[in-house]
Amino acid sequence: MPVLSIDAESETGIPKSLSNEPPSETMEEIEHTCPQPRLTLTAPAPFADETSCQCQAPHEKLTIAQARLGTPVDRPVRVYADGIFDLFHSGHARALMQAKTLFPNSYLLVGVCSDDLTHKFKGFTVMNEAERYEALRHCRYVDEVIRDAPWTLTPEFLEKHKIDFVAHDDIPYSSAGSDDVYKHIKEAGMFVPTQRTEGISTSDIITRIVRDYDVYARRNLQRGYTAKELNVSFINEKKYRFQNQVDKMKEKVKNVEERSKEFVNKVEEKSHDLIQKWEEKSREFIGNFLELFGPDGAWKQMFQERSSRMLQALSPKQSPPRTWARHGGF
Repeated sequence: MPVLSIDAESETGIPKSLSNEPPSETMEEIEHTCPQPRLTLTAPAPFADETSCQCQAPHEKLTIAQARLGTPVDRPVRVYADGIFDLFHSGHARALMQAKTLFPNSYLLVGVCSDDLTHKFKGFTVMNEAERYEALRHCRYVDEVIRDAPWTLTPEFLEKHKIDFVAHDDIPYSSAGSDDVYKHIKEAGMFVPTQRTEGISTSDIITRIVRDYDVYARRNLQRGYTAKELNVSFINEKKYRFQNQVDKMKEKVKNVEERSKEFVNKVEEKSHDLIQKWEEKSREFIGNFLELFGPDGAWKQMFQERSSRMLQALSPKQSPPRTWARHGGF
């Protein structure tokens, strides 16, 4: 198996090439004892200082092509992704998912910068470093979390954590006096790009909160937070509480209107039912009336039959016709 030559380093100090020649000193083949990817999700990912890689076996340099073919077979490919991860959201999770699935057998280490470093180079965060560390530990794609990660990756850091590749989006990251803090990683062939998720970022979320500040301030006042906790002035507190009362009144009026509409709708439905039933009964009554009293109705037939019987009863009976005697006169 090719091993990394001790002298094979780039100008940045990052190992840059494979050497097929074994070291001059004879070494016994040492088995890799690197931590394996998490197989169960019943516990959060560990911190690096709790489970750091103490493997003594030579950690050979890999190419991206080799890693994608499943090389090496005796240890996972160690992929590193770093960031601030403030207000951890789906965009962060998708980036880590991509980093985790770059190669067939990947061990994902995630570095999270401390508050001091972040506030110095990027700005104030909503979540403190402990909260951000914990958010990463509970992401299913993460195998290990490195606290207080460096802003710029050094050869010593890469060697300490035996990192094979660094995953990040390909947009040059200008910071700390550099046009791209990942430039030396790219030059060493250790950079693997991931894709950003459009429409979601920590800055976007903060922008929404700032834009609708009054709405969220009123929301939290209503939920029991004090004006002091929200850093709201006395006047604004009274204004927000008054607005909440107005909203409650509007909601009550709206409920009354909805109930009134519901009542009117029910009355209309019942009215329609009553009118329909009345029409049906009316048609039935008129039909029965016509059947009884109409021109050809049963009442007329019955009346005619009775009239005929009465006339027959009142008319005198006719005498039977006389017959002539056959023999002689009358």
